[in-house]
Amino acid sequence: MQNTVRQNEQLELWEVVRSPEIRPGAIPPKRISRRRYSRKQKQARRRRAIMYRCMAACILLFLVISICTLISTILNWLRQPKEKEMESIPVVQQDPVIIEEERSAVAAPDILEDFLELNDYSRPGTELTKIKNIFVHYTANPNTSARSYFAGLAETHERSASAHFIIGYDGEIIQCIPLDEQAYAVMTRNEDSISIECCYKDKDGSFTQETYDSLVHMLSWLIDKYDLSPKDILRHYDCGGKLCPIYYVENEDAWDKLLYDVASYQELASY
Repeated sequence: MQNTVRQNEQLELWEVVRSPEIRPGAIPPKRISRRRYSRKQKQARRRRAIMYRCMAACILLFLVISICTLISTILNWLRQPKEKEMESIPVVQQDPVIIEEERSAVAAPDILEDFLELNDYSRPGTELTKIKNIFVHYTANPNTSARSYFAGLAETHERSASAHFIIGYDGEIIQCIPLDEQAYAVMTRNEDSISIECCYKDKDGSFTQETYDSLVHMLSWLIDKYDLSPKDILRHYDCGGKLCPIYYVENEDAWDKLLYDVASYQELASY
């Protein structure tokens, strides 16, 4: 008994109060200090706080999504009557041919289609997708037929040459290449240009009045068709320096007059 009293005297007060009765031969329970117990409580409270915050964030996100869905449903419901009204309005489709005629101020000249056969020397069949310039050429030899020359290249293989249009001495216009295909006319510009070959008789390379009038009409129609301007009309000479057409290379005033006549023709046609 005295030994037991001595042992109790050596214990702390809280150990005496909190310690359960220990039976003989039993293993005494582990004692937890107040400091350790307090730390565990704080950790538990922190975990509960994190869990509550996550739950609150999930609830808030659910509410936002629900509100957005509700607003979208209401807007769609309000929009339906207007859409039904628009569907009830008949759509008037215009004839594309009429639209083209209204847009085009210059009527197309009389053109005889006489396309070259597909070959590697005068009609390659390569697609032409954009038009930036119209080039004017001359046949380089007086009193010759450019159409027969271009067609003959398929047999002679002498060189590659052609043009979309040929204008004869009497003003007749022959189309050798479709406008959606490239011609072998200006080496570095075949992919984005149209070329017109003009026949001539005089040694100085000047054109007959009939050829000139048809050329002015043709140029006015083409720049109107492709939404270009007279400044987009070039001589072969302007791209590469070849003396073609020689009369308009040697007579700059004559070339300026040609462009002026094209602009005047287009302006008169718009009235």
